[in-house]
Amino acid sequence: MDDLIKKIIDFRNNRGWLEHDTPQSLAKSIIIEAAELLENYQWEDSEPDMENVKEELADVLIYALAMVHDLGFDYKKIILEKLEKNKIKYPEI
Repeated sequence: MDDLIKKIIDFRNNRGWLEHDTPQSLAKSIIIEAAELLENYQWEDSEPDMENVKEELADVLIYALAMVHDLGFDYKKIILEKLEKNKIKYPEI
């Protein structure tokens, strides 16, 4: 995963996008891409375009991982911490 994040950051930085990737702009981009992902499921009577689902999901993950990197978070730690909170909030049945 660290190698993947490095590739994302290198891709961004090699294009001069770092100055635009503030936490605020990354958060907005995550929401925008998530909305584009949701469009695939807008109509219940139609099949989603799975290629587009993959691409939009990848966009969400790319922006999220860039934000994790830029804020200096440990992705493993924050996910495990959230899972622990969710165990308490949503106990097994």
